[in-house]
Amino acid sequence: MSITQTIYARTTVSMTDLRRNPGGILADAGDSAVAVLNHNKPAAYLLSAKAYEALLDKLEDAELAKIVKERRGGKTVKVKLEELSP
Repeated sequence: MSITQTIYARTTVSMTDLRRNPGGILADAGDSAVAVLNHNKPAAYLLSAKAYEALLDKLEDAELAKIVKERRGGKTVKVKLEELSP
């Protein structure tokens, strides 16, 4: 049983406060994550749409980087630039 738990946000809010003023909390947070606490433990993380989209972009970039690393050193094909033009 763990007594402590890591919170991955600089800002926290209780479930009660979130219900009372969700718009204000989002406005105050800006593009930073907010940990939503239930009985003083993180139950969820709240992100603005902009921050969520940026997170998805980073995940996609990481997946593409993994593909590039896997393909590095593989078979190559020489092509002339003129062959690529329509």
